[in-house]
Amino acid sequence: MKVTKRQQGWTALNRDNVYTIADAIEALRPYCSKKFDESLEIAIRLGVDVTKADQNIRGMLSLPHGTGKKVRVAVFTVNSADEAKKAGADIVGGEDLIEKVAGGEINFDRVIATPDMMPKMSKIARVLGPKGLMPNPKLGTVTNNVAEAVKTAKAGQIEYRAEKNGIIHAALGKMSFKTEQLVENANALVEQLKKIKPASVKGQYILGASVATTQGPGVKVEVK
Repeated sequence: MKVTKRQQGWTALNRDNVYTIADAIEALRPYCSKKFDESLEIAIRLGVDVTKADQNIRGMLSLPHGTGKKVRVAVFTVNSADEAKKAGADIVGGEDLIEKVAGGEINFDRVIATPDMMPKMSKIARVLGPKGLMPNPKLGTVTNNVAEAVKTAKAGQIEYRAEKNGIIHAALGKMSFKTEQLVENANALVEQLKKIKPASVKGQYILGASVATTQGPGVKVEVK
């Protein structure tokens, strides 16, 4: 694989060192692209077995400072259409929207639905499911309070989910954020994961973590 000049410059970064999150952010800043505002992404490895139902870590979290990313929200509803639009939903519809999605038209990042729409949405479950977009009551994306759900999604709510190897990936915000803001977002995620630690996990729960920018290098970080 060809190594770019930008990647060659990463050799000055100590990739074996374990940084505090704040120090890691500062160490990564010189390697950020000048062409766009990169995100800071974190990967946290958990000592869980996701094949066990009670260890299948998944949820939603509103970061203290948001993500800095514009989120396009689609709401599947009939009776709460006006409420959803006033709250800032980008796309609102009922069966008409289901038909568009079934035809391959997906131009949104988050999906919210009222409970009465869920039986009808089974038609597009195979479309939305693999993309992680299918509404779920446990995540608060199936609700009659669509206004609150839309506002929360727009404000910088993230979804976290442990992959088959127990790793949680999440975007913590843009590198244009202040270091303190990114640290607070990271700490919020770590604290949330600690709160929902499954009782069946007996060994070490948080095994390690690293952060990286969208197109930049990654470094190990200390997560207490």
